[in-house]
Amino acid sequence: MPRPEKIRLGEILVQQKLLSEEQLQFSLGEQKRTGRKLGRVFIENGFVTEDEISGALAKQLNIPYINLKFYNLVPNIVRLLPETQARRFRAIVLEDRGGSLLIGMADPTDLFAYDEIARSTRRMIELAVVNEGELLQTIDRIYRRTDEITDFARELEQDLGDSYVDFGSLGGAPGIEEAPVVKLLQSVFDDATQIRASDIHIEPQESRLHIRFRIDGVLHLQTEADIKIAAALALRLKLMSGLDISEKRLPQDGRFAIKVKQQQVDVRISTMPTQYGESVVMRLLNQGGGTLKLDSIGMPPAMLRRFRSILQRPNGLVLVTGPTGSGKTTTLYGALAELNSMERKLITVEDPVEYRLPGITQVQVNEKIDLTFSTVLRSALRQDPDVVLVGEMRDHETAQIGMRAALTGHLVLSTLHTNDAMSTPIRLLDMGVPPYMVATSLQAVLAQRLVRLICESCAEPYLLKPGERQWLSADLGDTVSTHQYLHGRGCSHCNGTGYRGRTGVYEMLEMTDAVTNAANHYDQDHFIKVAKAQMGSHTLRRHAIELVAKGKTTLAEAMRISHQAEDDVLHQA
Repeated sequence: MPRPEKIRLGEILVQQKLLSEEQLQFSLGEQKRTGRKLGRVFIENGFVTEDEISGALAKQLNIPYINLKFYNLVPNIVRLLPETQARRFRAIVLEDRGGSLLIGMADPTDLFAYDEIARSTRRMIELAVVNEGELLQTIDRIYRRTDEITDFARELEQDLGDSYVDFGSLGGAPGIEEAPVVKLLQSVFDDATQIRASDIHIEPQESRLHIRFRIDGVLHLQTEADIKIAAALALRLKLMSGLDISEKRLPQDGRFAIKVKQQQVDVRISTMPTQYGESVVMRLLNQGGGTLKLDSIGMPPAMLRRFRSILQRPNGLVLVTGPTGSGKTTTLYGALAELNSMERKLITVEDPVEYRLPGITQVQVNEKIDLTFSTVLRSALRQDPDVVLVGEMRDHETAQIGMRAALTGHLVLSTLHTNDAMSTPIRLLDMGVPPYMVATSLQAVLAQRLVRLICESCAEPYLLKPGERQWLSADLGDTVSTHQYLHGRGCSHCNGTGYRGRTGVYEMLEMTDAVTNAANHYDQDHFIKVAKAQMGSHTLRRHAIELVAKGKTTLAEAMRISHQAEDDVLHQA
């Protein structure tokens, strides 16, 4: 392919009627004033989109425009171009065509980049245009730190030799950033944030150390290393989080913050002694991402309207329920963000405080000094709050105080570890809360789960098996055959899993007059019958099946959620 000619982006966009002459002149002035790239000025001012710029360049240069979102990349081929050059030149290797490489570039008119890539790869270059935003995301995903992590683990292993080193002395050592243990941990955190991992598990086995990442709720093995580096990693992480490095026999919890790719990430750490050493699990909380809004968590529009109207009530108790890792905290933080205003005082009592929210008074529970949920909650009510969030109603005392607060003019938000909405009032009664208190203070119960979303880049039709068709027909009836069902075959975008991202599945029980009257009488069967009638078809199972019918998630995910809820009801019966 011949070397591209240098062209003027602004003139092309004007010629193709995507940009007016006035917009071009304004943008040229902005470029001169700020020094930013002209294309970036166009996009930031809303004159054109990235896709429009890419399409215009492709048309002018007579080269293909490739949408990376639906392009299945081969990591080994992508890595023919070093990461530093890929980032510097905004380029990626799409195909190895034997005598030439197909290179996707955000700006294929960059002659210097073209020459440097050709020199680096020593191959003929064929060009395609790619969207810059998608390109950068792809580079983050493909150039993972897996090999680097393995190399650093080996380097640390050699550093340790046959004996263990006391890494406690690393705290004030010069050149700390060059220590193999630090380089290894930095690479692990970089890789985890690049692939959107929520947790890092460092697990000593009999002869190997496993490092695993939890992505979209599922654990994936990142790397294996020699068991002898386990103690060094645990010690360094304890130092970073201010834990007792001499205590290896008892579990410890801590917290520290790190900066990864210009983002602040809060890390919650838990250590636990095991047969082969200390197991370390870290939860990654990205403080730069902002709190999710209620609009974006996947709640059905009609349910969201009802939920919002309940949140605007001056008093009462609203509970969000579900197993660990079902997104309860995200929902409650979304609710707090909507309630947060200069006219209201909001206090949270949490264990631990996951995200720092501006304008809200947040209190961390500390059982070691008897700063329990009930103790803090009593004091919080003397602070004249309008809204109180109780991280979890763990015991009878906390539930009683929370419900009294709901009866005396406060809006109380909390979570409970029940598995569906109907069983929540019964659980409160089992905890010893008087029926009249449940009936009068509880406003609504929201139950939720998280399901994985099908990867858009590799979604393809899925043929139902007879048993699956029968299972769906219980809810969809004769309309089963009218929907197209999908699954992900696995690609480079989803690390071969077929899933990318998660969304919520919800059901809500409103405490209407009929439900309240049923709760007032301790008759479990009667209450469940009334609650079922109030909820109708708006159940976790039904919401999950609707997502399957829309091609958002797989039937396997819907069945998993549904079986969880059904099993829980059977256990409670």
